[in-house]
Amino acid sequence: MLGSTHGTLTTDFRARVEACGETPREAVHSTAPASAEDAIALDVSGRPLEAEVPDLDRFFRPESVAVIGASDAEGRPNTGITRQLIAWAERVGARIHPVHPTRTAVFGLPCHPSVAALPERVDLAVLLVGDPVPAIEELAEAKVRFAVAFASGFAETGETGAAAQARLAAAVRRSGLRLLGPNTNLNAFQEFRDDLQGPAIALITQSGHQGRPVYTLQELGIRLSHWAPTGNEADLETADFISYFAEQPEVGAIACYVEGLKDGRSFLLAADRAARNGVPVVAVKVGRTETGARTAASHTGKLTGADAVVDAAMRQFGIIRVDALDELQDTAALLARARPPRADGVVVHSISGGTGAHFSDLATEAGLSLPTLSQAKQDELHQWIPDYLNVANPVDNGGHPVGDWRGRKIIDAILADPSVGVLVCPITGPFPPMSDRLAQDLVDAAEETDKLICVVWGSPVGTEDAYRTTLLGSSRVATFRTFGNCITAVRAYLDHHRFTTGYRSPFADAPRTPSPSYRKAQALMRPGQQLSEHAAKQLLRAYGIRVPREQLVTSAAAAVRAAGLVGYPVVMKASGPQLAHKTELGLVKVGLTSASQIRDAYRELTDIARYENIPLDGILVCQMVRRGVEMFVGVTQDELFGPTVTVGLGGVLVEVLHDAAVRVPPFGEDQARAMLAELRGRALLDGVRGAPPADADALVEVVLRVQRMALELGGALSELDINPLMVLPRGQGAVALDALAVCR
Repeated sequence: MLGSTHGTLTTDFRARVEACGETPREAVHSTAPASAEDAIALDVSGRPLEAEVPDLDRFFRPESVAVIGASDAEGRPNTGITRQLIAWAERVGARIHPVHPTRTAVFGLPCHPSVAALPERVDLAVLLVGDPVPAIEELAEAKVRFAVAFASGFAETGETGAAAQARLAAAVRRSGLRLLGPNTNLNAFQEFRDDLQGPAIALITQSGHQGRPVYTLQELGIRLSHWAPTGNEADLETADFISYFAEQPEVGAIACYVEGLKDGRSFLLAADRAARNGVPVVAVKVGRTETGARTAASHTGKLTGADAVVDAAMRQFGIIRVDALDELQDTAALLARARPPRADGVVVHSISGGTGAHFSDLATEAGLSLPTLSQAKQDELHQWIPDYLNVANPVDNGGHPVGDWRGRKIIDAILADPSVGVLVCPITGPFPPMSDRLAQDLVDAAEETDKLICVVWGSPVGTEDAYRTTLLGSSRVATFRTFGNCITAVRAYLDHHRFTTGYRSPFADAPRTPSPSYRKAQALMRPGQQLSEHAAKQLLRAYGIRVPREQLVTSAAAAVRAAGLVGYPVVMKASGPQLAHKTELGLVKVGLTSASQIRDAYRELTDIARYENIPLDGILVCQMVRRGVEMFVGVTQDELFGPTVTVGLGGVLVEVLHDAAVRVPPFGEDQARAMLAELRGRALLDGVRGAPPADADALVEVVLRVQRMALELGGALSELDINPLMVLPRGQGAVALDALAVCR
């Protein structure tokens, strides 16, 4: 379930943060920029905190267009493209200028030998040439604002193509213009219907053909406003178009087909802008499997990213991820046109008890709320529905009342219930005239209510008048062909509005200046090395994360003295920069209660290390912490998004159950709590089989402190594992019993 990405820190947590010398997250603010170079706010890791929105008005609606390599010779690929561009320019009211070194006219239009010979400065240049780099340099001289490169043979083809794309990208950066492509197509210049009303869908695709199902929604009465086929994204990328579309008043939803992300931070900043503006973003992102990821990389030449991180980042910033193109079109269409919900409750209304029960099972399993209607509401419905039929939800009308005036009474009575935000009517097949009258009643009711009405028209034919004319002719009824797509879209609709209500950008509260903890941590870092457990725990201490009482010793006598200071019973562990899994090597001794046990343990630990040729910086004598819930909290570096924070069940379970949740910084306390809610083993924190509830607040505090560490140390901290983090009973905190840190 989607949730807000911002929360207010508890008073206790704020006090504890201040006590360890840090600035509370909400109190961190940027200072005014000292120069033009400082105009874009940066977080403590040096990454931007807001997206620049490119002004693409003149790209989509240019006043003048140059076609480089224009042709009207029969049989040439450029001829068909030129013809389409001329027709498009006429539709949008743009002046078009063919450019070709050996032609004087193309399709009756004057043709110019070069860009320099153009009669005016053009807004957009379309490059129909194999090597766009020389043309880019000419366009830069002519101060052209935008260009499109159709040519393929770049990063999608391998290393040689990637090098060619790098040269193209460098030329674009020098030129000052913005480029769409290469390896793109003509989708941006499609003809869009201008007779459709209401909010529109803006479409972004890296593979043009994959956008066809959304484009054809126009035939069902759904308006489309833009199509951005981004191709290899040498310059303009998916994030640029999300940011731009989120600012367009006519855009009701953004639909995306994404193969690879160019830059994780840019993508999240764009998603954040859409969330702040309340514009839903629905995306198919390929690469869930190794095969899909490999195919996507070969097609677009970009990183697909670890899918678990991509998935978490999308949910974190409110992007609705779907799996199939039919889900993309149905979900985007609903979100573009539906008004905000008045309530979360879904009522299923059908002319068949079996149909209602089937749909209700699937909807409940998907997490939708199907409230039981009040007894008073049921009594009201039974005025028109026989008493032997169930009307608690689903509402089974038995089929008969929908054929006369009672059908509308039933629908109006359901919609009047304050717990109902969505009414779904699954019609598994046409049954005229009853189904015709039902469809009309639903359309009429939709015109008079601000609640969402959905119809599933299950007929495989789809030529029925009730479907083609009555339902599709209504802009107020959301019509689907399958139960699954309806449920996916309704869940996304409710989740989106729940997410954006009160949304506050986590980038607004991201730290911009280092804390005192950062200076302590810097002194502990050893570039290119793995820290010993002792050093890793010092790193945790620097950020106020509690560790056991312990001492590092280098003799048996010192170990005995340390045990007396730490307090029996104790744990003894070998500590060294090359040790990752001490237990498997027998380098951990637990529950030692006497001086003789301490001396024997010291000798055994050092003998094993010597035999295994493991260098040690000493032996740790540690406080033995009473049992709690073993968790882990960690940091890893993602190629796309940078540092990520993970929390999950710890101890030996971490490698067995793989029960973990991940987030991309920055995020607030509410997202830290949402991470815990995602865990399959969440009940362990609540207390099971007589165990007391664990201190979930302390666990959340550790997650947020680790996030601060990840942000401040940035790429310098390649990996961090706190495992186990012992979460003690409520009110007693959490203790990091072991830690591993790897410096980049």
